[in-house]
Amino acid sequence: MREGPDPFGVRDTIETAAGRATIYRLGKLEENGFEGISLLPYSIRILLESLLRHADTEKHIITAEDVEALARWSPENISDRDIPFIPSRVIMQDFTGVPAIVDLAALRSAMQRLGGDPTKINPVIPADLVIDHSVQVDSYGTAYSLEENEKKEFERNGERYSLLRWAQKAFDNFRVVPPGRGIIHQVNLEYLTPLVHLKEKNGELFAFPDTLVGTDSHTTMINGIGVLGWGVGGIEAEAVMLGQPYYMPVPEVVGFKLYGKLAQGVTATDLVLTITKMLRKEGVVGKFVEFYGPGLNSLSLPDRATISNMAPEYGATLGIFPPDDETLDYLRRTGRSEDQVDLVKRYLEAQGLLYSTHKPDPVFSTTLELDMSTVKPSLAGPKRPQDQLFLSEVPENYRETMRQTFIRKKESGLGLSQDPAYQRWIEDGGTPVEEPETPVAEEEKAGVLEKAFRVTHGSVVIAAITSCTNTSNPSVLIGAGLLAKKAVEKGLHVKPFVKTSLSPGSRVATEYLKAAGLLPYLEALGFHQVGYGCTTCIGNSGPLPEKVSQEIQENDLTVAAVLSGNRNFEGRINPLVKANFLASPPLVVAYAIAGTVNINLENDPLAYDPNGHPVYLKDIWPAEEEIKNAEKNSIKPSMFEKEYSGALEGPKRWKELEAPTGTLYDWNPMSTYIQEPPYFMDFPLAPPSPEDIKSARVLALFGDSITTDHISPAGDIPSDSPAGRYLISWGVSPEDFNSYGSRRGNHEVMMRGTFGNIRLRNRLVDREGGWTVYHSRKEDFPEELCEGIPIYDASMLYAENNTPLIVIAGREYGTGSSRDWAAKGTFLLGVKAVIAESFERIHRSNLVGMGVLPLQFKEGENADTLGLTGKESYDILGIEYMEPHGELTVRAKDENGDEVQFQVTLRLDSAVEIEYYMNGGILHKFLRDSVKKK
Repeated sequence: MREGPDPFGVRDTIETAAGRATIYRLGKLEENGFEGISLLPYSIRILLESLLRHADTEKHIITAEDVEALARWSPENISDRDIPFIPSRVIMQDFTGVPAIVDLAALRSAMQRLGGDPTKINPVIPADLVIDHSVQVDSYGTAYSLEENEKKEFERNGERYSLLRWAQKAFDNFRVVPPGRGIIHQVNLEYLTPLVHLKEKNGELFAFPDTLVGTDSHTTMINGIGVLGWGVGGIEAEAVMLGQPYYMPVPEVVGFKLYGKLAQGVTATDLVLTITKMLRKEGVVGKFVEFYGPGLNSLSLPDRATISNMAPEYGATLGIFPPDDETLDYLRRTGRSEDQVDLVKRYLEAQGLLYSTHKPDPVFSTTLELDMSTVKPSLAGPKRPQDQLFLSEVPENYRETMRQTFIRKKESGLGLSQDPAYQRWIEDGGTPVEEPETPVAEEEKAGVLEKAFRVTHGSVVIAAITSCTNTSNPSVLIGAGLLAKKAVEKGLHVKPFVKTSLSPGSRVATEYLKAAGLLPYLEALGFHQVGYGCTTCIGNSGPLPEKVSQEIQENDLTVAAVLSGNRNFEGRINPLVKANFLASPPLVVAYAIAGTVNINLENDPLAYDPNGHPVYLKDIWPAEEEIKNAEKNSIKPSMFEKEYSGALEGPKRWKELEAPTGTLYDWNPMSTYIQEPPYFMDFPLAPPSPEDIKSARVLALFGDSITTDHISPAGDIPSDSPAGRYLISWGVSPEDFNSYGSRRGNHEVMMRGTFGNIRLRNRLVDREGGWTVYHSRKEDFPEELCEGIPIYDASMLYAENNTPLIVIAGREYGTGSSRDWAAKGTFLLGVKAVIAESFERIHRSNLVGMGVLPLQFKEGENADTLGLTGKESYDILGIEYMEPHGELTVRAKDENGDEVQFQVTLRLDSAVEIEYYMNGGILHKFLRDSVKKK
């Protein structure tokens, strides 16, 4: 590494419309002795450019060793070094962004108390926040639903939005995209990303790739356009905004070769569900996935974005497509200027980054391949995105799920004769549990169809065209519109108990659906626009009609939701809906018409026309040519230019919102939405000395696949929950509770909601929900109250006795959304460590960021193999001498005094993470460092 401003001798220039711009040319690195740079995966080269560009800064954060660790990447030589990544920008949505802004405001208040300059707490890296997670489907099926839902959104979220208006003015390098513009990832794709930046620094013009981290796990959707970016925890994003590098291991890169072409009637949704199942089976957690091969030529950029979006579902850090000619065309189609398109093309060509199937394939750690012609129409569900089902398998899956439910009830000693759910099952032709192998007879199927207007097991009560995954893609939205048109023309209707909704990813979608003449047909089937936001997929599905809710609860029915989203975890979509299926928008419309998932859409009639003639799905499914023609004739660049010209202005309600001003946020002690968090109160400038964890008790003992939705729900707040009782005590009526996601600025609500999912299963108790056992001595607490108390109440009792807590779990702990409150709430409940068989990437990082110790069972060991019941007292030893990926000793002593001792792997994966943990968290370290510099 040389001295001076160009330590690796890679600076060069390109000509742009704005003048000559400096670049960090990767080819020069190869000329200077680093062989094989041109054959590195695209994602590694983008990461390498970032390291090169920041290696000549005065801070010396990035060293020659960091650059070399990445420049010499090969499948056989992946460095175990953690590298510091400095992205170009940060992006947030409001559910995760509001707590981030609350934390920044709290840091400013703490800085003031400690005698520092609060204006030093300011984003260094540009940050955008898109408000898209707060609109709820209260009104649906009418022309005024959009207006009504926006009105309620502002009534519920005025305090939160006021905070964001304050932040707009108080912080530099921070922009807010107001409500009603669209879903964060689609706004990012269509408007925010330039793909290549052109910026002036110290009088010199620089060109460099767009890179980012985001506080939403589906930030990866931007990978579809070739931008390197992924989801991180809100805590990590805050640190990046404040100028801290994001430390990451050098990644493995899985190459996914696509060839062939999708068959008629197969959508990008079907393709991504197939890919998700394949990659989950392969195991790509913590890895990059990079798509390549001749199949890219038949995939539009929105198709690619659909696939990239679901990287969290297939477990990868990201799923990226290198940019090519289709990428340049997409920039033009979405209204980018010719100067910008020219800049992108010149830069990519100069760097050898413009993809072509004529170039040699990159080298990858491992490869998979898929012939896209083999993909079939499918759904995923009823609980996980990776559980793909072909259309013909859906009714069989549903019936077997129901049978197993009743078998479990019978085996647990619950009588079925008086069970209303079982009675309804038998009435509607369900197979008795004594005959689990008996298929449903044809006459029984007919009986189910005759009862099509009655809510029963398997009824579709929610059909939602929603979420960033699919509403970013004109082909599936137009496909849904064409299917609706054909259905209406045949006289078909949606069943009356189905709550239908259309929530496009951007306002442009409305324009092209109108231009194609398809919006009236969707509305004729009840798919009126309800908002421009995440809605159903995040759990903002709103209440079901009262009669439907009553029928479900009185008969304990297992009903279904079909949505074009990316998440279908338990308890997420609606508290009354147990079975949730992901599907393409056309299939959402089809299932709304069918009204049940107990149907084989490949062979059974979808419905009957007014003359009694059967109508099959194939009769109304649009041809590929129809979809392409509608796209070509209805989507214009001018639509994007018009809709995004005022993207930062917002609706009238936003402009009229009152907001505080000033450097410091004026905390309102009476607010039930925004409170100053306790993390930096009575803050010691010296970090505490590391100590072993002694005599800890188990707050919860979990199995596999505990999601961040289980740990920190985003949806409804039950009135009889600790959070609900807290809000009622503050005079908030249940109809004004809003959601957990909307109240993430108030730690009092969120800590009470931690581990509060209604479908959570804690093995310490024999009931669903946020319950646990208080392991007390009889003199501490009445024995009869020790069993089955709320997790929050138990944690407060433990806190009174200064008892540390731990959580024990199985595989894939923390899968799902990048939800920082899943870690914050865990910390505030007094949990000092989580011992799991494996962790999902983002949640592990969030635990570290909050000072909670992530520990992993040794291969082949878990709570069951070690005989752990969760009733033991635990010591965790060796904390003072921790090393990255080292070992700690855990000693568990049961009530009889018998001990089990075992080793666990420390999942502090770098020296930096150990430093974060020793400081009590990443923001604690930042605050201490900032005060020292005052």
